[in-house]
Order: sequence, then C-alpha cells, then structure tokens
Amino acid sequence: MGRIFRPVAIAAGVSFAAVAALYAVAWQHSESALAQTFVVKDAPLVFVGDDAEAARGAHLYGVLGCVECHGATAEGKPVFDAGPVGRVVGSNLTPAALGSRYDADTMAAAIRHGVGPGGRPLRFMPADDFKNLSDADTASIVRHLQSLPPSANQPGTTTLGPVGRVLYLFGKLNWVPAEHIDHAPRVRTAPASAPTVEYGAYLAQVCTGCHGVDLAGQRVPGTPPEIPVARNLMMHATGLQGWTEADFIRVIREGRRPDGSELHGFMPWRVYAAMTDDELRAIWLHLSALPTLPGPPKA
Repeated sequence: MGRIFRPVAIAAGVSFAAVAALYAVAWQHSESALAQTFVVKDAPLVFVGDDAEAARGAHLYGVLGCVECHGATAEGKPVFDAGPVGRVVGSNLTPAALGSRYDADTMAAAIRHGVGPGGRPLRFMPADDFKNLSDADTASIVRHLQSLPPSANQPGTTTLGPVGRVLYLFGKLNWVPAEHIDHAPRVRTAPASAPTVEYGAYLAQVCTGCHGVDLAGQRVPGTPPEIPVARNLMMHATGLQGWTEADFIRVIREGRRPDGSELHGFMPWRVYAAMTDDELRAIWLHLSALPTLPGPPKA
C-alpha cells in the first residue's frame, strides 16, 4: 500500500511546491510594480472659472463613467469583489479625503496617467480610457471634484488576491495601468462637441477598457466566466450588424437590444444613458465608420 501512495504523495508535494513558487513570483512581481515611480510633467491645468465649465465637469464625471466607481457624490464605494482575483474599491475623491496630497495637477495626473502623489502608480485606475482627455475637459472634471461637499467616507481598499496576482504576472490583468501609458507631456485637445465621427471617437475612448482598443470585443481582463465577453461594436456579424442608430440609442437609454433581450448588469448602460442625444449620435457615427473586423461571439 505504501508503494502505491508514495508516488502520489511525491506528486502532490511537487505540485504544491510549484504552486507556492508561482505565487511567490507573482506576489513579488505585483508588489514591485507598485513600487515603481512615474514622472508626469504635463502643463498645469488652466481653468476658465465660469458656470459652463462647472456644468461640463459635472456632466463628464457622470457620462465618462467616473460615477460608476466613485459614486454620485464621489464619496467612493466598493465596485466589485471577485474573491481570489481581487477587490476593487473606488476611492473617496472629495476634498476632505484628498486633502493637501492632491492639487489640481496631481488630480489630472491620476485621471490621465494613473499616477498618484510622489509618482506612485494607482491600482486598477482605468487611466487608459482617459489618457487622451483634453486639457479643458480634465480641468472641468477636476473643478467639479474640488467643488463637492467634503465627505469622511472610508469605502475600503483595493486589493489583489492570489489568482489576480498570477493573472497579472501573465499579463491578463491591468493591475498597474500606468505601466502602459505614454507619460510624455503633450497638449490634449478635443473636437467640437457635436454629432460627428470625430467627437464620437473622442467619447468612445471610455469604451475601450471593456470592448478593446479596436472595439472588436474581448473578455474583460480579470472577469469571471459568468460575465459575458464585451461585444464587438463594429458593423460586423459578431457585433452590431443590422442595427440602426435608433437601435443603438435605445440600447443605451433602456438597456435592451433590438431583439428585446436585456444587457447584462455588468454593462453600465445607465451611466451612459445620461449622455445627450448628440453625444450618442456621435458615438454611433464613429462606430458606423469603423472597419468591420471579426470579434468574439455575440453575448
């Protein structure tokens, strides 16, 4: 009997040692990533200071998805808990929480570079979606945040679990977005706010984190199997082929596809439903102009 169990015990021991070694490497890799520093030297934000700027900032805070993670009043909140993958918490962004650590330009670096005070990277901050946000729009969002009532809310801390660390090791999880962003200083401008292809492309930047850089769809990095893949947003058979502008706007306004099926709750359509008709038309025009590349199956 002992001869039978001995090889099993050896195999189990070897497997355990391999898993332990893999986790040790993954842990060191993920911790080293957080120890990096990044230099951001964008020009200081310039504020107009009028009511239009304030209104623009409040609007963008909502429709660009900031509200989805940080809450309507930016007090912060838990976003999701994926167990061994990790737990994501949106930070409190009100003046009471940011205090003297974040001036206007530090806030801009966090939004567009995923970099916090002292050049340290922020965890899971989707700065890839905002890296091309114009200087004026960034200033308007910062102004909105600085005008909010202070809150002492402590929503918790973002953590990376053992599975998440391994996923990050193999490039399957964007734990430190600052690693993939060009931090060279540059002037950022936006097309005129109008129902045009150009303005649609500008707004659709916030879609790339889930639907992929080319918007051909993908499995959102780090999501469990029960979350469907993000759909191809092109006029392709795996995407929006056969849809009309009215179909697209109805999906965003009501959360229902043309066939009557409901969007999965992971898709924050209620956030984007606050976009104006012109903004949604602009995005539709941009999607309509994309090349029809194949993507993942419809979901």
